[in-house]
Amino acid sequence: MLKDQDRIFTNIYGLKDMSLKGAMARGHWDGTKQIIEKGRDWIIDEMKASGLRGRGGAGFPTGMKWSFMPKQNDGRPHYLVVNADESEPGTCKDREILRHDPHTLLEGCVIAGCAMGANTTYIYVRGEYMREREALQAAIDECYEAGLLGKNNKNGWDMDIYVHHGAGAYICGEETALIESLEGKKGQPRLKPPFPANMGLYGCPTTVNNVESIAVAPTILRRGASWFSGIGRPNNVGTKLFMVSGHVNKPCTFEDAMSVPFKDLIEKHCGGIRGGWDNLLGVIPGGASCPIVKGEDMQNAIMDFDGMRDVKSSFGTGGMIVMDKSTDVIKAIWRIAAFFKHESCGQCTPCREGTGWMMRVLERMVKGHAQKREIDMLFEVTKQIEGHTICALGDAAAWPVQALIRNFRPEIEKRIDQYTHNATAHGAVLEAAE
Repeated sequence: MLKDQDRIFTNIYGLKDMSLKGAMARGHWDGTKQIIEKGRDWIIDEMKASGLRGRGGAGFPTGMKWSFMPKQNDGRPHYLVVNADESEPGTCKDREILRHDPHTLLEGCVIAGCAMGANTTYIYVRGEYMREREALQAAIDECYEAGLLGKNNKNGWDMDIYVHHGAGAYICGEETALIESLEGKKGQPRLKPPFPANMGLYGCPTTVNNVESIAVAPTILRRGASWFSGIGRPNNVGTKLFMVSGHVNKPCTFEDAMSVPFKDLIEKHCGGIRGGWDNLLGVIPGGASCPIVKGEDMQNAIMDFDGMRDVKSSFGTGGMIVMDKSTDVIKAIWRIAAFFKHESCGQCTPCREGTGWMMRVLERMVKGHAQKREIDMLFEVTKQIEGHTICALGDAAAWPVQALIRNFRPEIEKRIDQYTHNATAHGAVLEAAE
């Protein structure tokens, strides 16, 4: 378990002073100039050595991502874009950073900007996050006044930060759709290549990073890569903001070490499962797009990238949705399918048509109005959607349905049998009445 002195986000609940003065008292903006003076290569090497993997869901090594930015400047400006479009159901960590601990992110922007030769940062905030944007803007204004941002600032690296408000579209969380939206166009994913590091925002080299990935960088560089890489298992290192919603006694967001068993996290932070561990039906471990895992498989599962792969799911953002046995699991997955159908941008046919098709078949399965052969047909259709679209929304829509069929097939069959039985009985009653 994580020691208190190893926490990076020291004001995640907003109980302490969130102003610049309060953040500095807690150790932020400390020695930023010295870190920048060590130069771009040192920062990137240190980030690679720390083993930090992107905290936005995909888990790509952050230091490596920064290193993709061109070393030589060809006259085009470089941009850092921070993805604060946190729209995945079950995920609610970045909002806490923006709302209560924004200086971790702003200091990270200056250091990351230096590492990639960028003097401009755009922070793209989810449309529904009004208060979070206000808190972030207030923190930016404070930093400009204190001479920590802007041209010729005290840190020795010019950095301007702009906050851009989205309009509430889930698809804009995909990095290239986010770039399109920033440019004032329809938020639709681009085909890759070219990748953003070569041709991103306004056709210039760009890196898109999640809020948490950028916000942890200053503390890692201050305390050293070996400190961060010493927490958790190899390839799954560091501290992480976890979120737990659903049927636990105390739903919450908290920071803990990677690679801690699911049961320990729930017992320590959430007061256990509602109705006890025997009442656990299933868990979606990292936001709505991650495949649901059966309760018995989840109890001793290790909460990190490899641990979730072992139980045929994915770690995602660490946003756990816990379901007890009162849950109608078919209806829950139908609800997720309805979300993805609604949020599909419609650019790729498999996703545009497939998400609606899956939702409608599941809708019948919720009531039992389906036939058993349709279960395999539904699974087959998910395979036609997965991997056949420009971005990962098609995959994200297919995985929960695949996991429902893989883990809860008897439930679906039972409901179909029940409906058939009731319909037959009802028919027999009508015949008798005639």
